[in-house]
Amino acid sequence: MEMRRLGRTGRDVGVVGLGAWQLGADWGAVDESDALAVLQAAIDGGVTFIDTADVYGDGRSERLVGQVLKSSEGLTVATKMGRRVEQVPENYSLANFRAWNDRSRQNLGVDTIDLVQLHCPPTPVYSNDEVFDALDTLVDEGRIAAYGVSVETCAEALTAIARPNVASVQIILNALRLKPLDQVLPAAQAAGVGIIARVPLASGLLSGRYDEHTTFADDDHRTYNRHGEAFDVGETFSGVDFGTGLEAVRRLMPWLPAGTAMAQFALRWILDQPGVTVVIPGARNPQQVAGNISAATLPPLTPDQLTAVQQTYDTLIRPQIHDRW
Repeated sequence: MEMRRLGRTGRDVGVVGLGAWQLGADWGAVDESDALAVLQAAIDGGVTFIDTADVYGDGRSERLVGQVLKSSEGLTVATKMGRRVEQVPENYSLANFRAWNDRSRQNLGVDTIDLVQLHCPPTPVYSNDEVFDALDTLVDEGRIAAYGVSVETCAEALTAIARPNVASVQIILNALRLKPLDQVLPAAQAAGVGIIARVPLASGLLSGRYDEHTTFADDDHRTYNRHGEAFDVGETFSGVDFGTGLEAVRRLMPWLPAGTAMAQFALRWILDQPGVTVVIPGARNPQQVAGNISAATLPPLTPDQLTAVQQTYDTLIRPQIHDRW
């Protein structure tokens, strides 16, 4: 698999990683044996970057990742912290960071976490010098090797990129969420900050497997968060109306190369964007893992294919969400 430098971490990672949210919660039930099979399939397939968070299943995802980490070498594991408490800026303190970090290190079974990211904190946090001083302290104490941020908006990303020790920015980027291309990716490239592209398949919309009759389990965020009832609605279908997303996918289908699935096309589009380090699709089974990894072997999309994505976005999606995030 192609390797790229993960910003200021100094580490090289494979361009297709694994997002472990699905293995913790909010995507319907995934039993432990299936979750471990997904993780092992990813590692066997060449994945070297796994992204998790302390809030995914209240630590379940971290613990599962920790199990495979014991017997695997060459992995870079990133976790996130901050979403297990009330979302007010004053909760982002050194004392809380140490407590959250202790719990994550125990869950993962490591002394030092490769990358810890603030997990979409309140916007004022990005402008608070004390917060980043505290993160620097965690590095100095050897608790973490590097830190980054996971953001909801492009404005938050740009504020974080300007921080001298922010190693990476995790942001929603996919064929239905193009705004980061305008300023965020160029700014990250110029600053040497890694870009971790999350929600790459727009919560499955870009898999091409859904239609107007598709339903999801009650414990799946695609059922209970369609209007932002539980967390930012941008995390569910990238904030795009479900019907609009289906129409966008139908317009893109004719542009797929022969033998290529919609999900692979969508992931390849992300990898072709200058400034992207790694994309982190989730998976529920080893077959999905293999399909995701195969995107790294596809040739770059043609100019006509890239134009088709842009035009579909401009006509269908831009009026609905572009100014929001």
